[in-house]
Amino acid sequence: MRLHDLSPAAGSAKERKRIGRGHGSGQGKTAGKGHKGQKARAGAGPRIGFEGGQMPLQRRIPKRGFNNIFRKEYAIVNLCTLEERFEAGAVVDFGALAEAGLLKKPMSGLKILGEGALTKALTVKAAKFSAAAKAAIEAAGGTAEVV
Repeated sequence: MRLHDLSPAAGSAKERKRIGRGHGSGQGKTAGKGHKGQKARAGAGPRIGFEGGQMPLQRRIPKRGFNNIFRKEYAIVNLCTLEERFEAGAVVDFGALAEAGLLKKPMSGLKILGEGALTKALTVKAAKFSAAAKAAIEAAGGTAEVV
């Protein structure tokens, strides 16, 4: 076998359609665009969402809601997660949780929720605590510090 003997597998290579190259090609004269009209012109076709002059869907539907630029988004962590990941006496804060791989993206702060049981004495520093979480941390002999 030589280089000049190589050819692609049957049916894998398709010739591109050369339109507007004479009557003999089958795609001459109007080049498959028919006669006149918007679709025969260069840059043809209306914009996306155009409904022939009817009021388009995106303008028929009312606007709702808004995005509050001052919103604070808190990373939420439960007590059961702290129980699994941290040893007794550890200081748990935003940095420690990020290091443990629990926080993926930057947030405004940290909120501790009371799901699960806590048996270890931990020093937890967060922006917010639920009442149940704060009670459970202090009952286990730890401290809940609002940062």
